[in-house]
Amino acid sequence: MISVGILNVSGYIGAETARLLRRHPFVKVTSVTGRSAAGKPLAETYPHLAALELGVSDELGDVDVVISALPHAASATALLPLIDKGVPVVDHSADFRLKSASEFEAWYKTAHPRPQLLQESIYGLTELHRDEIPGSKLVAAPGCFPTGAVLALAPAWREGLIGADIIVDSKTGASGAGRTADVRYAFSELDANVVPYGLGGHRHLPEFNQELSRLCESPAPRITFVPHLVPMTRGILTTCYAPLAPGRESTTAEQAQELYREAYAGEPFVRVGAAPPETKHTLGSNLCLIYVTVDARTARLVVVSALDNLVKGGAGQGIQDMNLMLGLPETAGLDDVALYP
Repeated sequence: MISVGILNVSGYIGAETARLLRRHPFVKVTSVTGRSAAGKPLAETYPHLAALELGVSDELGDVDVVISALPHAASATALLPLIDKGVPVVDHSADFRLKSASEFEAWYKTAHPRPQLLQESIYGLTELHRDEIPGSKLVAAPGCFPTGAVLALAPAWREGLIGADIIVDSKTGASGAGRTADVRYAFSELDANVVPYGLGGHRHLPEFNQELSRLCESPAPRITFVPHLVPMTRGILTTCYAPLAPGRESTTAEQAQELYREAYAGEPFVRVGAAPPETKHTLGSNLCLIYVTVDARTARLVVVSALDNLVKGGAGQGIQDMNLMLGLPETAGLDDVALYP
């Protein structure tokens, strides 16, 4: 068995990683840390994880691979000694996602402790970077919003089907904010409420631009991104709107659907459907569901994606990355169907 260590198991991504790895056929979680739970049994913080029979420590023991669920800045600091030792690392923070150190510092308001690693890390959106991940020692799992939006836009952008002016509208559950006591996430604030935020610029936006720009030599995309907090625990529903490119205005919905079906043929965790997806269709699973159509009246492509922000948008994607890094079957530990209703 390959031993796995989880940094910050007390957060939602860390706990979800532990839950998913409980049934993994080739790896076992043997060491976990948690800033607020150190010195306690894991079951005391998360009773549903009692079967792992683990205690939470201040530091990881010797493990074969590390998955970090620490927040940005703290994650890089904790991981650098492990990276220097050659331990394979999957990082769920933003610390190694962006290739530009100045871009990272502008959005995250902190200097990067080892900027040269930004060029060595692999952006772990497997559907776009599958060939780069095997054998890598440092993979940055994508943000939850970029996972849904980039998968929704990538086939059209790569083929030059759409213009650069793109609108991305996302609805997300409260777990995306992490395990926080912030009053904005209290039940009385969330219930029967929808709240837009990040209108001045969301930290995930540079990931959108970076990943789409790498797909083709077109002008850089100009993306307006507005996320909304909705009263549910898990899930992200993203709707993307983009004008059809000059000369492509006659593209039909059927042609766009065929383009997407071909782009994601054979992908184990992306499905292009015949009807718009719902967040409950992905609850607890590693699936990203996509629906694409064309508004012929306005010559605009409309793409909808749905995923579980804690699985395909979080812990599941990290395990998918880990599997590829270690030469394991990509789907190992991730084949559960969604919980419905």
